[in-house]
Amino acid sequence: MPYSAVSSHSTAAIYIAGPEVLYVGGDQELSWMRKLAETRGFNVTLPNDDPLVLGNEDRRLDADAIFANCAIQMNQSDVIICDLDSYRGTEPDGGSIYELGMAYGRGLRIISFTRDKRALALKDPNVVLRGGEAFDREGRRYPYAHLPFAPSVLGSSKIIEGDFDDALRQLQVDLEEESKARARGTQAAEATRDSGMKPVSGQEPHRPLRVYFASPDRFLVDAEAYYTRLRRLCEPYGWEVITPLDDAPGIPRLADADPWAQAYNTFDHYQRHVRDCDVVVADLNDYHGWEPNSDTSFECGLAFQLGKPTVGYMSDTRRMIDRIPNRGREWQYADLSGAKAENFDYPINLMFAASMPILQGTLEDLLPGIAEHVSRA
Repeated sequence: MPYSAVSSHSTAAIYIAGPEVLYVGGDQELSWMRKLAETRGFNVTLPNDDPLVLGNEDRRLDADAIFANCAIQMNQSDVIICDLDSYRGTEPDGGSIYELGMAYGRGLRIISFTRDKRALALKDPNVVLRGGEAFDREGRRYPYAHLPFAPSVLGSSKIIEGDFDDALRQLQVDLEEESKARARGTQAAEATRDSGMKPVSGQEPHRPLRVYFASPDRFLVDAEAYYTRLRRLCEPYGWEVITPLDDAPGIPRLADADPWAQAYNTFDHYQRHVRDCDVVVADLNDYHGWEPNSDTSFECGLAFQLGKPTVGYMSDTRRMIDRIPNRGREWQYADLSGAKAENFDYPINLMFAASMPILQGTLEDLLPGIAEHVSRA
């Protein structure tokens, strides 16, 4: 039986992120999670807390309203607890990772949970070994195959193996220990580096527009050559191209560090690039399943929270209910795992679709159209 939370917990508002609402019967599970948190003395904010007027003839307006409400609830929260279990593939729910990016940009405390903390290479049946190195079925390297999640997830979040209750217990312990530390005249909470948390101010005069290209192309075998070619393609637009492989100012590359330290160092470069750029261009194509790459998803959420305009692109922008195999309207468009394809006439989770324009095609073909969007940003 859970013991009573100390009084300091009552002021902490928890934002619950995860794909539960997308499962048949998921509303009841979210309700249970809320009640469990409230019995421990916490306040809870959920994206569906405020009554919304939905049922628009244009379903995209419903999605836009839900996204706006999510942003409001996030801004009223102190903590985010996120479900990282695999979703339609080996990646977690892309919308939830987007919310992690938003939370990190807000400086919220982040705790996540997963029932499977095994290495990614063990969770993905399509991994192949070549010369002792792991590759996915598209021929991209698995640079963190030995880790359970992408660097952006590992670097931003304390990850608990277990369920929501386990994450809640960890949060309770953290708050209690920090209260004791304050009583001793010390601060136990890890200090966040100024260079990592401060958004970069507006564009300085007389410098090129800085455009960050967020995509899993960072894992290509010939990624360096790919980004060299991308820079040449972008020359006519006068952009300063930033890629995930670039060094970030003020953040040295770690050498001979353990895998978790390397993952955080990699994430530190990624988040710095988002803070330093003016615009993010994001590849939202499916990655190891039916969800976008987690690093890219996180960077999109961080960009939104920092006020950075973002343009997404996909090779297929048909509606989710047409793109993702499902049982049809009678079964609420649920796939074989019971997860519902969102029926908002958008090609991807509403967190992305309601926060940015999404173009169809390849990056090379779309550069002129992206340039038009960037010029209006």
